[in-house]
Amino acid sequence: MGANYLRSDAAAINFRNMKSSIARNLFAAALSTGISACFFLSPLTSAAQTEGDYVLRDFTFASGEKLPELRLHYTVLGRPMKDSHGHTANAVLIMHGTTGDGHQFLSRQFAGGLFGKGQLLDTAKYFIILPDAIGHGKSSKPSNGLHMRFPKYTYDDMVRAQHLMLTECLGVDHLRLVMGTSMGGMQTWVWGTMYPDFMDALMPLASLPVAIAGRNRMQRKMAINMIEMDPAWNNGEYSSEPRVGLSGAISSLIFMVSSPWQYQRLAPTREQADSMLTVMEDRYFKSLDANDMIYQLDASRFYDPSPHLAAIRAPLYAVNSADDQVNPPELGILDREIKKVAKGKYILLPITEKTTGHGTHSNPAVWGEYLKELLAISEPK
Repeated sequence: MGANYLRSDAAAINFRNMKSSIARNLFAAALSTGISACFFLSPLTSAAQTEGDYVLRDFTFASGEKLPELRLHYTVLGRPMKDSHGHTANAVLIMHGTTGDGHQFLSRQFAGGLFGKGQLLDTAKYFIILPDAIGHGKSSKPSNGLHMRFPKYTYDDMVRAQHLMLTECLGVDHLRLVMGTSMGGMQTWVWGTMYPDFMDALMPLASLPVAIAGRNRMQRKMAINMIEMDPAWNNGEYSSEPRVGLSGAISSLIFMVSSPWQYQRLAPTREQADSMLTVMEDRYFKSLDANDMIYQLDASRFYDPSPHLAAIRAPLYAVNSADDQVNPPELGILDREIKKVAKGKYILLPITEKTTGHGTHSNPAVWGEYLKELLAISEPK
């Protein structure tokens, strides 16, 4: 598949060396015909990083709402390869967490530990796909203009749109591996139940395959309530971020992703704790939009793959850490639910100086050995 890949229902247009006015005209022409459009910002001719957009026409959400144009942004590394039967053999889908985007996986810690020469997901061997989920990153989201009129999307909507992006835009008809962190981990479970024959292996990180309830749901609802209680939110029609409400919501986020042991180690005095908190709050304020955050947190409201886990056919390694405040192991949920997955295995990482609570999901130095094992046992014959 090259940069000029074209199907009856999707068009791929190479933007390299193309003036913006021409690109806009091609884009408008594609949409005017009623087809979905797939735009690569550079051709897929090397292992270098490439970005693009897939625009789905008249996408219908699980709620019944429709969006005339749903944009899905993605980043890819490497090149797709086919097996002897003509099926994609080396594609790896990696999905991010709530409020994140695909670029988070390009960090020195994650990409530097997985995508390099000779590493587990070497981009000379694998075709790495990093989508921005609906409502996140450069994909369509409330802050683009619809605000609280944006369709109330769910995790199922996210996965279904990603499947269309893979098959209709990137020409990927099979995945060597599906993995994700936090929300992306939950979407990994959904992928396994919705499209059980589409992948060779699954690795959900920092997630549970049950409905969001208990403290997890309460923290999400508290964050949403804090934003909506701020008069400056103005039913989503604000001119500047509702800082008081967003501050309350950020407090919930900080607690959810915290590691008591690491926070105590990094901030052993009152002054250091206050300074660390200020840095974290400032980072969140620079990256979050209040309306987007409401949608992002509430997208999990109908998530519950537990009744469908027996449908998962591929080997699945569920990896959580013992210091994860979002998915505490004492709940015993994964111990129970993993038994429903025929080829499932639950790995609970013990607390060490390398684990960082919920964020351990982005440190392959901690769980990489299990990914290596999963790739080995799921190698196509």
